[in-house]
Amino acid sequence: MRIEPVSALDGHVAVPGDKSISHRAVLIGAVCEGETRVTGFGRSADTEATIEAVCALGAEVIEDDVDALTIRGVGLRGLRSSKEPIDCGNAGTLMRLISGVLAGVAGRTELTGDVSLSSRPMERIAEPLRRMGATVETTDGHAPLVVEGGNLRAIDYELPVASAQVKSAILLAGINAEGATTVVEPVPTRDHTERMLEAAGGRVTRRPSSVTVEGGASLRLPDVEVPGDISSAAPFLVAAAIVPGSAVTVHGVGLNQRRAGLLDVLERMGARISVYNRRSIGGEPAGDVEVRASDLVGATISAEAVPSLIDELPILAVAACHARGETVVRGAEELRAKESNRIEAVVEELRRVGGHIRATPDGFRIKGVPSRLRGGVVDSRGDHRLAMLGAVVGVASREGVDLRGADAAATSFPEFFDVLEQVAPGAVHYPPAT
Repeated sequence: MRIEPVSALDGHVAVPGDKSISHRAVLIGAVCEGETRVTGFGRSADTEATIEAVCALGAEVIEDDVDALTIRGVGLRGLRSSKEPIDCGNAGTLMRLISGVLAGVAGRTELTGDVSLSSRPMERIAEPLRRMGATVETTDGHAPLVVEGGNLRAIDYELPVASAQVKSAILLAGINAEGATTVVEPVPTRDHTERMLEAAGGRVTRRPSSVTVEGGASLRLPDVEVPGDISSAAPFLVAAAIVPGSAVTVHGVGLNQRRAGLLDVLERMGARISVYNRRSIGGEPAGDVEVRASDLVGATISAEAVPSLIDELPILAVAACHARGETVVRGAEELRAKESNRIEAVVEELRRVGGHIRATPDGFRIKGVPSRLRGGVVDSRGDHRLAMLGAVVGVASREGVDLRGADAAATSFPEFFDVLEQVAPGAVHYPPAT
């Protein structure tokens, strides 16, 4: 795919429903009593895999519309193990969270994934689930893995690495355990799971650095409205900030303070950000976010801030390349265990198009130049975040970008390039049909 530079981006767009919340709505809906109606569902390859997974375990999902569905739950003890392996595709959130659900389901279920997912660490969920009484077998610490549920006991668990996925796996096992399960976090991570369990009637206690769930409560979650995904909004917000003359508004975006760290960092860098029509969508803070182009300056991103923008760090690196001064990211070693080694991948791809960036063990250092990057070739490496990064580099560059592996964007945002065309007409050129 060819992405041509544009003189400015302008317009109003909406993005798919939050992928993290969409995963959780399907998984929690499956263990609830009665029906759960989900609107604003973020449909993607990852969330489609979650639908298929809960159906394989005995729940029923009715497709009401493109972004609406109904889950007919079977209650806490109603799921059954799957005789056939469940393919999680590229969805790390699915593999880790459904492992917590399966910890309370009798029988053995195998979870598989694609090559990328099979390289990601899974012992971090296996170890606490074993402590709770489940049998979890990994393949040298990775997928495929087999989960055999059992009678679970509550635990107190201190996360060695800040991870909302590991926390959520333990909490989802905890709703089936006897007693109160507590997870202690080194720094706060996204809290969608505990919010949704509370909304479903779960006995949840939230504190600044820990969360406790008591097992045995019957869950019922009639409706879930999913706000727009801040991670999907990020490419448009960053592009608007760095291309002179731009003004883009993304409507209905989730603004959970544990997810919206990108906005805080962009503001510190000097971005012109306005938030209108603040409201609650599905129990999550949300609003309409407008970004106008401005002169940016470098910033330091600390380890404490990383969990609130871990998925946005690659696209933030593009903004940093256009900012005056140095940007330093620390405490982001978790990027090495994503769909690709995102530290090395971001550094290599941005260097290829003219960025001054180098890797560090836990992040990167970027020497910004307040002018457009040269452009050239960007390879997504099968990573949806890198596909979107390449597109933003293209519209903001001098020479444009030949984007390899553009179809990877469908993992989280199938309509990404169509939406980009709305605010940057003429930028996207598809390869000739063969």
